Amino acid sequence: MRTSTAHDSALLPVTSTQLLAQHVAQGLSRTPKTLSSMYFYDDAGSRLFQQIMALPEYYPTRTEFALLTAHCEAIGKALRPQEADEPFFLLELGAGDGLKTKILLRHLLETGAQVTYVPVDISAAALDGLVASLQAELPDLPVEPVVADYADALALMAARPGRKAVLFLGSNIGNFLPDERLRFLRRLARPLTSDDRLLIGFDLQKDPRVIRAAYDDAQGVTASFNLNLLVRLNRELGADFDLTHWQHYTDYDPLDGAVRSFLVSTKAQTVNVRALQQSFEFAAWEVIHTENSYKFTRPILDNLAAQSDLQILEYFTDDKDYFVDAIFNVIS
Repeated sequence: MRTSTAHDSALLPVTSTQLLAQHVAQGLSRTPKTLSSMYFYDDAGSRLFQQIMALPEYYPTRTEFALLTAHCEAIGKALRPQEADEPFFLLELGAGDGLKTKILLRHLLETGAQVTYVPVDISAAALDGLVASLQAELPDLPVEPVVADYADALALMAARPGRKAVLFLGSNIGNFLPDERLRFLRRLARPLTSDDRLLIGFDLQKDPRVIRAAYDDAQGVTASFNLNLLVRLNRELGADFDLTHWQHYTDYDPLDGAVRSFLVSTKAQTVNVRALQQSFEFAAWEVIHTENSYKFTRPILDNLAAQSDLQILEYFTDDKDYFVDAIFNVIS
């Protein structure tokens, strides 16, 4: 058996735990302290998010579900190749439970599309559940699940020959800061050809009270979802966050269209992270910024497409104009 040395240790793979530790070390050393929302989605976080999507205040999921139901025929036609028998991959970033995607998948199968579904998610448990449900509900559908983050999924997409339709539903694009969003879309467009299609969900700007309530529900499920990030750090990095001294806070700024979520330290405290052999000081009412969720307008989307070398082929929206699924292709 070959043993590693200091010389070749840089060749060893970096584990997901090491990446999380590096992120925490950097994020909790900043001012203000910050942690990425991508780390919400361990198995417990994914289960909590399933509960959030069913809450009465959380309109995005049911709105996009209704949108896809109403427009599935037109959306399916826009995504698949013009040649009816040409095979293609339907690759979904952040697939989750696939509840909304099944609307499209069912329609595509019923209309004879030669489609292979490639769901991508950071949670293996979420993908296992999705694959099991697809085997039961759509047994004729070829499925190739991939446990990966978005960066790895983009690399995978670049390596796959053949026609692709890429889904990024649920307004996940809103979690990126504006500069990050532009870089992500440019990276997403790079491996695509003008024959490929990209469908992205965008939550539109609306009554600020409606938006805020969606991220601070009366049952406290969203609070548990946010606080679960600290539970994860305790479990995976040996941190000693005492959840009785932390609370969830969120607000919506209609000036820039951003929902911002925070974890708030309710007293002065020191948190130790054993995996880092490091301690972090928190003042009373100091925050950790955990999530952004930007809301959009049509002019913002037009500008975003133009800056990303994409063109918007079609818009599909709901009857309240709360949400839009936009279909793009790459400008050749």
